[in-house]
Amino acid sequence: MTALKALFIGGNGIISSAVSALAIENGVDLTLLNRGESTSRPPIDGARHLKGDADDAASVAAAVGLLEFDVVVNFRSFLPGRVRDDVELFAGRTGQYVYISSASAYQKPVARLPITESTPLRNPLWEYSRNKIASEDVLVAAYRDSGFPATIVRPSHTYDRASVPFDGGWTIVERMRMGKPIVVHGDGTSLWTLTHHADFARAFFGLLGHPQVLGDTFQITSDEVLTWNAIATTLAGAAGVEADIVHVASDTIAKAIPEWGAGLTGDKAHSVVFDNTKIKAIVPGWRATIPFWQGAREIVQWHDESPAHRVFDSALDAKLDAIVAAAR
Repeated sequence: MTALKALFIGGNGIISSAVSALAIENGVDLTLLNRGESTSRPPIDGARHLKGDADDAASVAAAVGLLEFDVVVNFRSFLPGRVRDDVELFAGRTGQYVYISSASAYQKPVARLPITESTPLRNPLWEYSRNKIASEDVLVAAYRDSGFPATIVRPSHTYDRASVPFDGGWTIVERMRMGKPIVVHGDGTSLWTLTHHADFARAFFGLLGHPQVLGDTFQITSDEVLTWNAIATTLAGAAGVEADIVHVASDTIAKAIPEWGAGLTGDKAHSVVFDNTKIKAIVPGWRATIPFWQGAREIVQWHDESPAHRVFDSALDAKLDAIVAAAR
């Protein structure tokens, strides 16, 4: 049997690194196209490498040249214009084009739970999500108009050992170890789903080259549902401390730290519970098996391995001190 020939645009991010490693393990003839600048994740051994800028259509076209693939996956596309460029570039040159969208595209606030692939797409609170929706619209139209072989995948919050699931990254864990309070939005009881990238990869890999998924959409998440209070206490426990949690309104946090604002009010502040029936039907036997308590230990262990991993943002620390002081 001929090996699946795949191009991954990206390939060394949180999600794509796990998918790339699994693809190589399963004999995929894999080519990665990226800038080769990742510092937190090692290069993928066994793959060919093309150097190009995923945000630049001309750079991607020059890197790909006349190559053809069974599957093209774009892990690094955020704007509908770039999706149009990909449709033009890969039409007739791939048997499947997989687009990584986002579960943040689902309506906010969500009208009913659990969320399924048929939940309406509308997020007036976050431009990132609106761009993902517009990008999906391009692919749906291309499939309907010309049969462009698109498959859309919507991950929710997916993490690996290098990614702390709180805005602020390792600074939040370091504050806990220093005995300082951490800020959790609302009353901390909104529901959230964290998916380990290895679990995501196993489901995602089952979609590649699958003849029944063209023109279709799938969400891939863990079935574990946690409150943000539980996420904080679990992460603190992995770090060997107890969490001192100060609850602050999401809007207040967004005003104090604007760069967190849209992602918080447009996504994290809302309860989300996902129904993974559809992906389980197309990838028989798959389920997420890595609970967050285990993932939290991986996160802390990786950061503790090297001082270079433990990046502490003093300016953010001061902002959090001010938010806590005002709240108390």
